[in-house]
Amino acid sequence: MGTKPALKKKKIEATLILIKPDGLAKSLTGNILTRLSETKLEIAAAKCVRVSRELAKEHYRALRDKPFFPELIKYLMGKYHNRKKVMALVYVGEAAIQRVRELSGATNPEEADPTTIRGQYGRITTKGVYENVIHASASSTEAEREIKLWFEPQEIIFPLYPTKTAKVTTQKEIWK
Repeated sequence: MGTKPALKKKKIEATLILIKPDGLAKSLTGNILTRLSETKLEIAAAKCVRVSRELAKEHYRALRDKPFFPELIKYLMGKYHNRKKVMALVYVGEAAIQRVRELSGATNPEEADPTTIRGQYGRITTKGVYENVIHASASSTEAEREIKLWFEPQEIIFPLYPTKTAKVTTQKEIWK
């Protein structure tokens, strides 16, 4: 009698996706969401976010020493497209990071396969800024950092990472 092979445990991951200001300005949100649905991943969170300079700088902090960093920050803040927002999404599922990155394509739209989101909708401006319409986390470490940067735990429909309860006293705008 042989032994049964061990079942491989599926690696469930979460990834951050941003539909960037150029994607919103070109009304590509529906097209991009349709393409993302091909991955069969689950949406765990979604919202539109006004991108502050601080948020943009923190999001792209690994690129802060690059010569294009100031233009990248302006781009994410929507200064080039009169769309000072992005759509932030968290997708969850087996091999989510790899699946979304493959569908997104190369960061440089000119190098992206034409069947990918960036290959189909991206461009490079005359200033050399990659308008690639979408951001997708590159690793699980990056995904966790980015998700925690863009979302509060209660904005995600199920727990992804450990949380704690803290008493926070801040002033916020509320409905009248």
